[in-house]
Amino acid sequence: MPAAPANPLLSPAARPTPTAQPALGPDANATVTVTDPALVKRAVRAAALGNAMEWFDFGVYSYIAVTLGKVFFPSGNPTAQLLSTFGAFAAAFLVRPLGGMVFGPLGDRVGRQKVLAVTMIMMAAGTFAIGLIPSYATLGVGAPILLLAARLVQGFSTGGEYAGASTFIAEYAPDRRRGFLGSWLEFGTLAGYVAGAGLVTLMTALLSSDDLLSWGWRIPFLIAGPMGIVGLYLRMRLEETPAFAAEVEKAEADRPRVPLREMVTGQWRALLLCVGLVLVFNVTDYMLLSYLPSYLTSELKYDETHGLLVVLGVMVLMMAVQPFAGMLSDRVGRRPVIAVGCAGFLLLSVPALLLIREGSLLAVALGTGALGLLLVCFTSAMPSALPALFPTRVRYGSLSIGFNVSVSLFGGTTPLVVTALIGATGNMMMPAYYMMAAAVIGGVAVWFMKESAGRPLPGSAPAVEPRA
Repeated sequence: MPAAPANPLLSPAARPTPTAQPALGPDANATVTVTDPALVKRAVRAAALGNAMEWFDFGVYSYIAVTLGKVFFPSGNPTAQLLSTFGAFAAAFLVRPLGGMVFGPLGDRVGRQKVLAVTMIMMAAGTFAIGLIPSYATLGVGAPILLLAARLVQGFSTGGEYAGASTFIAEYAPDRRRGFLGSWLEFGTLAGYVAGAGLVTLMTALLSSDDLLSWGWRIPFLIAGPMGIVGLYLRMRLEETPAFAAEVEKAEADRPRVPLREMVTGQWRALLLCVGLVLVFNVTDYMLLSYLPSYLTSELKYDETHGLLVVLGVMVLMMAVQPFAGMLSDRVGRRPVIAVGCAGFLLLSVPALLLIREGSLLAVALGTGALGLLLVCFTSAMPSALPALFPTRVRYGSLSIGFNVSVSLFGGTTPLVVTALIGATGNMMMPAYYMMAAAVIGGVAVWFMKESAGRPLPGSAPAVEPRA
């Protein structure tokens, strides 16, 4: 058989080692992808570390929200300051679908690796810029405007990040280990949160309130500069995924562009499932990891340092369980693991929040710990379940659109919506009711999704590990 022509869409450095081999079976024309363990490890490491860098910012922003409200918004009503801070947080999510509509189709056209490098640069630049913005006392109304601009840059870049990183790992992983390897993406997310939250907690404990307000808050954001350079280096060293390379080689240089409309209308059922799954995943995620620290401090008047430490401990617990839950999803399937999470949030959200509201350190730890373990059902299985909803040809684009629309409408707005609901109703149980509603929607999506564990990705050849 003559060698396949060189692919002009892939640079020599990004052209993967051929891995398609004849399958052993009755169909002699079928092929399988024999994964390269070294490349798989590099892909998982780079995607997870890049995700950790991005979510380091979200952890810092959420945990220092009260201080940011005082820095960037007029003094007066503390609740109004917190709402303004979360408003800037939510605004970034409004542009995420735009980023997804730009970066997603681009990733299906020019490659996953190149787009992930661009999103890394933009996210690091936006985060670093926040650390340089003058305060409201110095610049006046220009300060919150610049904060919003930096957040919009972050949101736009994040629109192409998660879908690309999860697609990258899924397309590199062997079918039987996709859940375990995909779980490391959210391990990176948790590690970023832990690093950001841990740094804020340390600063809160060591610095006086005046020092934290005048200059200390800038440190976590300025760290993003060198972190971004490291993440960019790791991603630039990656090769393109075998699934994407095979798709391009199949069509050679004449591969047509996939219209954006086809990514939506041609995948409408999968997109609806994606929106439902991402909704329950992100509402519960942002509720626990982003909103709860501020809820403990501003609504329950809980000691700020202790509240941060409790949630930080829950994140460490989640990190310890995460890879094992990913392996479990490979054994029993994605659907059962995600379904357990939906059922758990439906039944236990109210009891867990009542425990948290009891106020003692033990009760808060038990309540948040229960929610954290339920959240692991999503963080461990979603990175492998979501890419399997779409075929290779439109995977990055369709997943970016569905994921970011859902996150923008429901996930990223969670802190703002719940804070407003509590302010309007005076009902401190609103966080529990909000999570229960999300669990119902997620449960419906799980019911209609197909099981993907141990099976090839749609549109891709089976991926297996090399024989010993």
